[in-house]
Amino acid sequence: MQNGSKSSRNCVVLLSGGLDSATTLAIARSRGLACCCLSFDYGQRHRYELEAAGRVARELGAVEHRVVRVDLSADAGFGHSALTDAIDVPKDRDDDGRIPVTYVPARNTIFLSIALAFAEAVEAFDIFIGVNAIDYSGYPDCRPEFIEAFERLANLATAAAAEGRGAFKIHAPLIHMNKAQIIRTGLDLGVDYSWTHSCYDPGPGGLACGRCDSCRLRLAGFAAAGAKDPAAYRKQEP
Repeated sequence: MQNGSKSSRNCVVLLSGGLDSATTLAIARSRGLACCCLSFDYGQRHRYELEAAGRVARELGAVEHRVVRVDLSADAGFGHSALTDAIDVPKDRDDDGRIPVTYVPARNTIFLSIALAFAEAVEAFDIFIGVNAIDYSGYPDCRPEFIEAFERLANLATAAAAEGRGAFKIHAPLIHMNKAQIIRTGLDLGVDYSWTHSCYDPGPGGLACGRCDSCRLRLAGFAAAGAKDPAAYRKQEP
């Protein structure tokens, strides 16, 4: 891969298969970057988001897509999240300012650390992540302060930066956008959101629940953007 100082450079994109990461990949591609995508099999309770990540990577022209296995579930000694363990996913939750049980401990720190190790090995100095601090569930590792701190760490902790071969940049292009702005940006860049999966608690066939934090943010975002959400939802009980 090419050095980050070149105009036709490569980058690493964290790709979950959701709406935000798909939009982030489209933004990176629109900047003329060749994108190597990393997705994580981290012990999540379903495979739909990994299947979606594969679709998004193919459709948006990633030069490579790797799935990295790192088990963050309780069975591996981590966990305590509704996304990895036998804990009910909250539905129709009011935002009370507390961090919800869908938070996976240190997930973005772990993912970015692996992305940094890969980026250093292949001399790609641009890393993209689709975190958002406006319409989100309140996770601490989605805040601008976290991204800024991790970028400082990346340039302190790596031989490539210490030896002056390049400076790492953590790109979070969605961090100050609301969900409607994210969706409009993606549509303008040709993202088909039917490729993506957002639901924390899908039913058979990946049908979205429509009531978890992620579904509610997604539905509200499409409504505010004046666009139709192409995701398939379970029929709601009266």
